Amino acid sequence: MAKKNPQNTIAPRERTFLVGVDLYKEKTLLPLEDSLAELALLADTAGLNVIGELTQKLDRPHVKTYIGPGKVEELKALVEETLSQVVIFDDELSPRHQRELQKAIGMEVRVLDRTALILDIFAQHAHSKEGMLQVELAQYEYYLPRLTGQWTHLERQAGGGGGRAGSTGGVGLRGPGETQLEVDKRAIRKRISHLKQELEKVRAHRMRYRAQRKRSRIPTVALVGYTNAGKSTLLNRMTRSDVYVADQLFATLDPTTRRVELFGGYQALVTDTVGFIQKLPTTLVEAFHATLEEITEADLLLHVVDISHANAMNQYNAVQETLGKIEAKHIPVVTALNKVDRLRDPKSAVEVAENYSKSVAISAVEGTGIKDLLRVIQEELYETYTPIRVRLPYQQGALISLFHEAGQIEFVEHGRGGVLMAGRVPGRLVAQFNNWQVSNNHHELEEEEEL
Repeated sequence: MAKKNPQNTIAPRERTFLVGVDLYKEKTLLPLEDSLAELALLADTAGLNVIGELTQKLDRPHVKTYIGPGKVEELKALVEETLSQVVIFDDELSPRHQRELQKAIGMEVRVLDRTALILDIFAQHAHSKEGMLQVELAQYEYYLPRLTGQWTHLERQAGGGGGRAGSTGGVGLRGPGETQLEVDKRAIRKRISHLKQELEKVRAHRMRYRAQRKRSRIPTVALVGYTNAGKSTLLNRMTRSDVYVADQLFATLDPTTRRVELFGGYQALVTDTVGFIQKLPTTLVEAFHATLEEITEADLLLHVVDISHANAMNQYNAVQETLGKIEAKHIPVVTALNKVDRLRDPKSAVEVAENYSKSVAISAVEGTGIKDLLRVIQEELYETYTPIRVRLPYQQGALISLFHEAGQIEFVEHGRGGVLMAGRVPGRLVAQFNNWQVSNNHHELEEEEEL
């Protein structure tokens, strides 16, 4: 009788209990109930089976265990009663909170927080070398201050990319009086340094690639939005491509760029980027800096909003908040109010459209409104001109040429140190001239030279 192949058996989903805290003095984008519902979706995406949740209202987190001692005992009893294997907190726990909770609940139960859960999902969904490097770096930086000498937890969570967490290969023998934990931390710091160097190479490669795209004069559009808003589906619809799509959070991580044909023979490059989420871990924002530069260097942002979601406006604000953190708020935005096919009355999307920047109601699945969206994108990229006045040094020859080629010149004055130019340029190009903008004084150039 043939033996079953253990690789073909599906491991049972771990039983998971969620914990949420409503802090009176802390402003959040989502109510606690909705935030826990989102956490449950994250857990499901990670392959966990949520079987219950516990909540508490507090003025501030408990100094030792985040939730109060009474709630800790209640949580421990619920975990034992439901045979839970994992406990996930909806907020990021400090290293001390995590240690004390682990002791109180029991070492056989894994205690995680929202950040660790998102890191685990990213590790599962990152496929490119860059994505795996970014996730691994974020994991190491998150777990380094949480090391307690027990490696099983970190080994389970660590992602790919060349160095498994907990490995001390290449470190050598311990010095006099040096503990294994100190050796482990030193090995991780060394790995972090290496990962940062590798990602700097990736960043340099991306910069060269973006420079080539800019020379081609084809404008770039970055798709941004809350996770699962339908960005990849929209990219496929606009470009007739086949980017991976799944109805789950963070289905795609690695940026994908496709060419889209606009009206009148115009073109644009559209890049799908990682989805945003409320309470996006700082470690992830920092680790994905190279990828997020695709957003900050774009000519236009296409913000995709799931208009059928009960918290659509809160999700929109969460994305705007993150765009502010990565200094991308200056880039023109078009909003795609997606999934109107899920609304009882699709026309209701028009009623809320004024709450969003330059919005178009669409259905990426059914193709509704896509032509209107492409028309608005074309207007923003090629037809919407912004008045501008700049003093460009002669060393900025590329910008001077760009103004002549793409802009509408109204005034030019050459001086000893540079050229003063006034006129109108496509809105997508304004950011490139930000460092050289001047006031409306025609004689500013001459006055500066006399000084």
